[in-house]
Amino acid sequence: MIVDINFVGLIIASIMASAVPLILASCGELITERSGVLNLGVEGMMIIGAISGFALMTVTGSLIIAVLGAMLAGVLISTIFAFLTQTLITNHVATGLALTIFGIGISAMIGKNFVGIPGKEFPVLFEGLKDTIPLLSPILFGHSIVFYFAFALPFITSYFLKKTKIGLIVRAVGDSPESASNQGINVRFVRYACILYGGAMCGLAGAYLSMIYTPQWIENMTGGRGWIALALVVFSTWNPIKILIGAMIFGGLTIIQFHMQAIGVRIPVQFLTALPYIVTIIVLVVISRDSRKIRLSTPSSLGKSFHKDN
Repeated sequence: MIVDINFVGLIIASIMASAVPLILASCGELITERSGVLNLGVEGMMIIGAISGFALMTVTGSLIIAVLGAMLAGVLISTIFAFLTQTLITNHVATGLALTIFGIGISAMIGKNFVGIPGKEFPVLFEGLKDTIPLLSPILFGHSIVFYFAFALPFITSYFLKKTKIGLIVRAVGDSPESASNQGINVRFVRYACILYGGAMCGLAGAYLSMIYTPQWIENMTGGRGWIALALVVFSTWNPIKILIGAMIFGGLTIIQFHMQAIGVRIPVQFLTALPYIVTIIVLVVISRDSRKIRLSTPSSLGKSFHKDN
């Protein structure tokens, strides 16, 4: 019986691990969108983070440098988006899509030299406690620091937006940049900061994929997770806790489809691969049918450029 309970714990831990990159990328994008900026380049920033982290890990042998480098890569590519949309006042949607295309292309070019190279083992915390508590031990212990940070992030993000002065400023800029500017808030600076933070979290999400979850470089290894992260932000009505729930749903479906393929379920493999994306979107649509709540929760200036009158 204990073996069965521990197996359940291992399955839950696998689901949680699968949800980590979505949580990181979605929470980063949520802060960006709360400031009124719609960045559709999440997929591109994640894949750049993935190849940057893996390449730095391979070249330097330092996991710390690799993780920080992946986050910096996300910041750098998001800086391009910030400059174009906030300084040159380009369209948010078109610029974000271009960012994703650019990220996918540049990662493929850099990554061709790293295909087939095995990754390094990432250190885990509390490994000695993995067999101490039936069911809970596999869930609570023996994971990377990025794993623990990801599951704390939605709660930190919620507190930041609701309880801190800076979080309230971010929300004010997203809801009414004109009013915020009249109150002496530098709208462009706030939006730049939020965009760069979102880029850092997307870079970290990509690094988790290539360095921890699947320690190797595979072209297009993000597999559309960036688009799911974007959907999570909207369908969670910009609520970080709901993002956590949606990411767990996606993670559960991802693990289920792997097991279905392993036991030889006679369903086309293409359908099984698409199943987590299809069902996640359906579930998120169902739980966000309250259009009034969505309107009230949506940042009023989302996707709109801000022109300060001189």
